[in-house]
Amino acid sequence: MAEIILTATPRPPQGTRPVRRLRNEGKIPGVVYGMGADPIPLSVEWRELRAALVTEQGLNAVIHLEVDGEQMPTLVKEMQRHPVRRNVLHVDFIRVDLNKPVDVDVPIHLEGEAESVAREGGVVDQTLTSLAIHAKPSDIPAGLTVDITDLEIGGAKHVSDIVLPEGVTTSVDPEETVVTASYQAVEVEEPVEGDELAEGEEGEAAEGEAAEGDGEGGDAAESGGDAGESSGDEG
Repeated sequence: MAEIILTATPRPPQGTRPVRRLRNEGKIPGVVYGMGADPIPLSVEWRELRAALVTEQGLNAVIHLEVDGEQMPTLVKEMQRHPVRRNVLHVDFIRVDLNKPVDVDVPIHLEGEAESVAREGGVVDQTLTSLAIHAKPSDIPAGLTVDITDLEIGGAKHVSDIVLPEGVTTSVDPEETVVTASYQAVEVEEPVEGDELAEGEEGEAAEGEAAEGDGEGGDAAESGGDAGESSGDEG
């Protein structure tokens, strides 16, 4: 695998305006630190940084940062992005020793199709998307995979189901869940509070009308009785 070399230009600590000017020129401000050496503020060309990060190793690629003619192996520790536009605002590089293991997070990808889950109308939910690993920089994989072909409803895949490449270890609990399969939840609409109130009012109204009807019938019967008595008196 060819070495990735990225040229960086040292820069003095700068305020907002100089940094904005750098970005307008297609450069990304950053810093390199680690291994007991002083941090060096620098800037890199965005196009060259992007090209370095779209290789097979992705964000965990070993980048040989060239500063003032001197090269040092580094990893991208963090990239700060704009919350809306998502463009890179700042990049942190960390120096590494190619012969010593480092701790990094590697993405987890699902492999295969869970046909049994699909047949039963279930859903697959990935609960762990990356795994913290321990490996030498040259042994860091671009990603890890977990096979979900035999996954069934109610089943799960765990960290222990991930096959780690040679030279790669993890301290994450082997029973940590990576992906689960379950029946799709069906939402049941709850009655609106206003509707319940309306139904209650309608019930009360109906009871009131019935009571009123009973009262009217009683009055009519009483009136009929009075009429009978009156007729008898006349006879």
